[in-house]
Amino acid sequence: MAFYRQMGKIPPKRHSAFRKEDGSLFREQVMGTKGFSGIQSILYHHNPPTQFFKTELIGERGVEFEEQDVLRPRHFYTDNVTKEPSDAVMGREFILGNEDLLIGVMNPTKGMNYFYRNGDGDELLFVHYGTGKIESIYGTLQYRPGDYILIPIGTIYRVTPDKGESKFLVIETTSWISTPKRYRNEFGQLLEHSPFCERDVKGPENLVTYTEKGEFEVRTKSRGYIHSHYYAHHPLDVVGWDGYLYPWIFNINDFEPITGRIHQPPPVHQTFEGQNFVICSFVPRLYDYHPDAIPAPYFHSNVDSDEVLYYVEGNFMSRKGVKQESITLHPSGIPHGPHPGKIEESIGKKETLELAVMIDTFHPLKVVKRAERIEDENYQYSWVEKND
Repeated sequence: MAFYRQMGKIPPKRHSAFRKEDGSLFREQVMGTKGFSGIQSILYHHNPPTQFFKTELIGERGVEFEEQDVLRPRHFYTDNVTKEPSDAVMGREFILGNEDLLIGVMNPTKGMNYFYRNGDGDELLFVHYGTGKIESIYGTLQYRPGDYILIPIGTIYRVTPDKGESKFLVIETTSWISTPKRYRNEFGQLLEHSPFCERDVKGPENLVTYTEKGEFEVRTKSRGYIHSHYYAHHPLDVVGWDGYLYPWIFNINDFEPITGRIHQPPPVHQTFEGQNFVICSFVPRLYDYHPDAIPAPYFHSNVDSDEVLYYVEGNFMSRKGVKQESITLHPSGIPHGPHPGKIEESIGKKETLELAVMIDTFHPLKVVKRAERIEDENYQYSWVEKND
């Protein structure tokens, strides 16, 4: 999904002289995707965005995957991730990943004393709890619990959490993230049967232009490494911009669930899509209303996708033993479904108050080695019915 937006001051024609009060030029930057064939925005800086005076290689992103192990369901207690003082980028703890994306969590305890951009792909940050702001070259976004924050590739930003605890689910990609194509018409507008609309989307609230000089670090993720670029001017020096590419927020509580007489398949919960993955929102909703309906999902095989669930709140009706902040992985190749007793227990119930984020990937996911320390090893056997 993309629609036109304009903030700050811009000239009447693109690629034309746009002068400051002293007669010097603002510096135009085209932020484009897909080789100038995708969506783009044009930004106007006080300084050329190429003027870094020092570079450093910080090192690899630091994700090491475990060796191939037996195929089985996996369960990770992310509330057990070590909560050492950290910021919203360097403090990310990744759990799963493949060539298309990395999935992890973060508990930022402090603001960033640097700026950051992902040069490999779009990012999606889901706010489990906590409030704060994201400052970017496009302007400032205020975030709250339940927000999906989509940050396009190449966006310079920093996260400043408010006082108190915060928790994010993090999805870093090597491509793009968009809304499902089937919910958009040929012009890109969300259709009437879409579970959300443009009114639910929040763009940058205000554009703050910084002109101060000094030494400012921008850390860039690219090619699996973190690099530092140092500028003698503040990187958020944009005086205006327009276009279709910018960060935006959609809150999960604005997702309007699609229900039916019998159990609806997972695609009705889809909220985003990317290259070889989809992201779905399970929200409070009325259950199926056929007199013989079984609200719990049927057993199904992930023939060509891995399924990941991040549990936000409520009682997820088809699972036992999971809790808030849990992450489960059900890999392709073997079937999965409700725990024993959950099918029978669901019959006759009228609604669910569960809240969860699901990520389905179409390439197999690998488990990050560090995640083994927070794993529930007995989860794989939790479908075995015990005799009294």
